[in-house]
Amino acid sequence: MHRPFSPVHILISLRQILPYLGVTLTVVTGTVILGIFLSLLLVRQELSKKFWWNGLAKTYVHILRCTPSIVLLFIVFYGIPKIVFLISGADINFWPKIIFVIFTLSLLYAAQLSQIFRSAYTAVGKSQFEAGISVGLSPFQTVTRIMIPQAIVYALPNLGNSLIALLKEGSLAYTIGLIDVMGKGNLIISRNYGAYALETYIALAFVYWSLTLIIEKIFKRLEIKFSKGMEIAS
Repeated sequence: MHRPFSPVHILISLRQILPYLGVTLTVVTGTVILGIFLSLLLVRQELSKKFWWNGLAKTYVHILRCTPSIVLLFIVFYGIPKIVFLISGADINFWPKIIFVIFTLSLLYAAQLSQIFRSAYTAVGKSQFEAGISVGLSPFQTVTRIMIPQAIVYALPNLGNSLIALLKEGSLAYTIGLIDVMGKGNLIISRNYGAYALETYIALAFVYWSLTLIIEKIFKRLEIKFSKGMEIAS
């Protein structure tokens, strides 16, 4: 039976979806925190002069960047529990699905971030480091006070884009049963036996559009703020 398009059901779907926005934001936040930590370790090794560590980091980045996120999600969700069981005999299948999602996305996000951070850091130039050392700063002080603040300006545009991409990648979490905004949207469609699917997907699109616009606005303001800092410094 053909059903006419119902704008009212967009609002109905939104009202049911929005309570699960917290799950989506938790996935993004957890991934950003763990991803940044992992990416900094990768950058350190990529900039290292030790051949083995440098090669290992570059291999990791290459493999992860070439792996579809949904494939890695299934590998982590089904593979990690088996590996843990074989090694320790512990059963982690009962762990919350959000842990597997955050871990998977962090592995992917770290590979992307490492390239952003490395490019931004090298864009500052060795002359800045040498200048800091020449005025009496320690290597640590030079990196934290001179190199990193300037690198942030170079990194911000790409960081914003990567965060938006992460937000969209997180929508795949429903494939392993995590109920976030996307998962709830699919549950609504299933419960209605496919009826009002278009309206539900429009509601989901509205949620992701809104979050994307918010992220873009935040990073635009950050770019303006840090760019002013560089103008003053120069």
